[in-house]
Amino acid sequence: MNRKLRFGMIGGGRGAFIGAVHRIAAIMDGRAELVAGAFSSDATRSRDSGADLFLDPSRVYGSYLEMAAKEKAMPADRRLDFVIIVTPNHQHFPPAKAFLEAGFNVVCDKPVTLNLAEAKALRKIVAKTKKVFVLTHNYTGNAMVKQARAMVRAGELGDIRKVVVEYPQGWLFNRLEASGQKQAAWRTDPKRSGAAGCMGDIGTHAENLAHYITGLDIAELCADLSTFVSGRALDDDGNVLLRFKGGAKGILHASQISVGEENNLNIRVYGTKAGLEWHQEHPNELWVKFPDRPAQLWRRGNGYVGDAAKRATRIPAGHPEGYLEAFGNLYAEAFRAISAEVQGKPLPKDLDFPTIDDGVKGMAFIETLVKSARAGARWVKFPKV
Repeated sequence: MNRKLRFGMIGGGRGAFIGAVHRIAAIMDGRAELVAGAFSSDATRSRDSGADLFLDPSRVYGSYLEMAAKEKAMPADRRLDFVIIVTPNHQHFPPAKAFLEAGFNVVCDKPVTLNLAEAKALRKIVAKTKKVFVLTHNYTGNAMVKQARAMVRAGELGDIRKVVVEYPQGWLFNRLEASGQKQAAWRTDPKRSGAAGCMGDIGTHAENLAHYITGLDIAELCADLSTFVSGRALDDDGNVLLRFKGGAKGILHASQISVGEENNLNIRVYGTKAGLEWHQEHPNELWVKFPDRPAQLWRRGNGYVGDAAKRATRIPAGHPEGYLEAFGNLYAEAFRAISAEVQGKPLPKDLDFPTIDDGVKGMAFIETLVKSARAGARWVKFPKV
């Protein structure tokens, strides 16, 4: 394309966390620009947020429905190419549906919807409209995650036997939501977060990371969910045993009451030939382990990494890349698809970003683990989705 992609944002106004992250990532490569938004369900807050971002006031809206209708009526040389949805979970499906049906491509934060039924309905809408839909499981954008995936898919670990994935945080060790803290308030509210709290918020990241690297699908699971903080309505800690199709076993742990932990997402994968280990807090490193020789430390930016990791590397070795760059890599892939769609061209066949199918799997994961926990931590088969 000979111009930047134009995008709008739903949510992400004053007081939001993830909206600013998306805005930085989307403009990181200079291929897109923010031109419109409905930044809050409160019209005044939306207008104020638009002013903060120096947007044309005529393209700052009081609701996503107003925005969808007016942006659809825009002339082709001004109309949006895609929208980014960064609202709480209960406000993912309605705007996604509205903008897809209005003819816009959609980038949506995770988890994809409030529940599995909405996710399945959204998948049908994506298929019907033939628009690009991107789900921002951003950790898949890390170069060394892509290296791990390539090693597993190339058979360098042999047959996978064991997957251990953990995501401990400590920020909700007390009842922070009672203080009025915005992020804590909606993430612990069943009406806005859904059936799961910690597991819906970060457990889905762990599930997605395990699937992305290994390619394994869950056959059944056994979940033990806990709510340690008195007065909290949703889980703040969980432990899940996994049985994958093909015979591999797994452990998934997610917690938001692990005092002293910041954002310690990590994964270990063990096969018949080798194992590997990656930590989000040290994203430039990948450990590869062997039964008969010392472990190897692979680092991003070096010539020995594979093509997928090289494509996801922005700066030379020794200059750390992390969270924002991974998000930027996700948007770079999304823009390949969106640019093609806008120009009426076939989508590239080698696209590498989470889709609506990953979103449906994530919601099925939440529904299944909640069902298991409510049944007293019984084994429950993973549904066909």
